[in-house]
Amino acid sequence: MDRRRWIGKAAAAAAVAVALLLLSTPPPGGARREPHVNNNGRSFVFNYTLAKAVVEYAAAVYMTDLTALYTWTCSRCNDLTRGFEMTCIIVDVQNCLQAFIGVDHNLNAIIVSIRGTQENSVQNWIKDIIWKQVNLNDPNMPNAKVHFGFYSSYNNTVLRSAITNAVRKARKLHGHSDIIVTGHSMGGAIASFCALDLAMSFGSNNVHLMTFGQPRVGNAAFASYFAKYVPNTMRMTHEHDIVPHLPPYYFFLPKLTYKHFPREVWEHEVDGNTTYQVCDGSGEDPNCSRSVFVLLWSASDHLTYMGVEIAADDWSTCRIVLGRSVEQLKGSLASDIVMSGLSVEVVIADDSVQVE
Repeated sequence: MDRRRWIGKAAAAAAVAVALLLLSTPPPGGARREPHVNNNGRSFVFNYTLAKAVVEYAAAVYMTDLTALYTWTCSRCNDLTRGFEMTCIIVDVQNCLQAFIGVDHNLNAIIVSIRGTQENSVQNWIKDIIWKQVNLNDPNMPNAKVHFGFYSSYNNTVLRSAITNAVRKARKLHGHSDIIVTGHSMGGAIASFCALDLAMSFGSNNVHLMTFGQPRVGNAAFASYFAKYVPNTMRMTHEHDIVPHLPPYYFFLPKLTYKHFPREVWEHEVDGNTTYQVCDGSGEDPNCSRSVFVLLWSASDHLTYMGVEIAADDWSTCRIVLGRSVEQLKGSLASDIVMSGLSVEVVIADDSVQVE
């Protein structure tokens, strides 16, 4: 009897050990255990797996090999984005802009990923940015002011018309799927205006915005209107990343200052563990990234989100990189890619504003 009891206890202990081993081992197929999420009792739900897939799209648009993007064979075109169907690539050589549109069948969503200007360093990008605000001049959003450069990069370039047309075509071919718009840094700022534009065209409930390390893009009035028209929004911030603190927010100048729209999710370390903290609905939660002292702001934290490196794979001058990659893509379109049977629209705006 004692022997049987001892064997039973030993078996139970072994079962516990196996269970602990399974919990500590990544499940088959590369699935990940989700890190700690601190919702602070808020109803907003942070979906780690969805965010990890979207950040991979935000990273992929930085790839300078347009041919590899076209065929979705680039070094960042795998993992959770495997099986993505590219439908459109957009390149504006003159303004150093790049974007792609496609369909993620696992998410049943149309993805719009926008890359912003990539200079030689984050420090130079921050130093050269201009804080100029202009009136939005939208009757639906009186008193709204926005950052002139970010707004112009979307509305006064090939991006607006090309993205809208590509999304419309994708929805016609693949049904009325939801639209997920993403971008990192300046690309996130441009993505914000893109999401607002698409929400006006396709309905607020059909458009989702998820950005990473984006700067502020407008004043308090704009932030309020944005939250109304694009309610499905999440801004990821990382540790001491300096860019989300720019342009500056001055609480004592509520009508003139720049102000973030909600909802922020702050990725940071707590006792050595990565935590994703869901912030309040103000857009400027003092307990999230704004709690970081100014002297601790960091440029390096801007280049990695959720463990994914988000930076250009070539640090040459942007126009040279894009120009060279455009020529390579044109050559590939004339030979190998055509033979593969892929059907991807390519929109290229160069110095002569030639659109293919």
